[in-house]
Amino acid sequence: MVAAKETLSKSEKTGHSIAIIEEFCKGCTICVEVCPTDVFVMEVVGSRWQGSTAMVKDIDACVACMLCEIQCPDFAIVVTKGEKKKKETA
Repeated sequence: MVAAKETLSKSEKTGHSIAIIEEFCKGCTICVEVCPTDVFVMEVVGSRWQGSTAMVKDIDACVACMLCEIQCPDFAIVVTKGEKKKKETA
């Protein structure tokens, strides 16, 4: 069995990450529409029958609200919240 191709984006600023499983994405644009911080963009991929796939355009804008993952009908998006960094005390 061949593993599905996955695109992973991780924010150095927040630690949040978004994985998009490209074979599952059918290009429905729901993630683009529901994202409150404009993280996603649809990218045309000529070799795919769907025509386009979701891509992360600004991972640092992600607030890990999980709306994209919850609303994706094909389970193509996985959001992982970054761990909160503790402030160092002197």
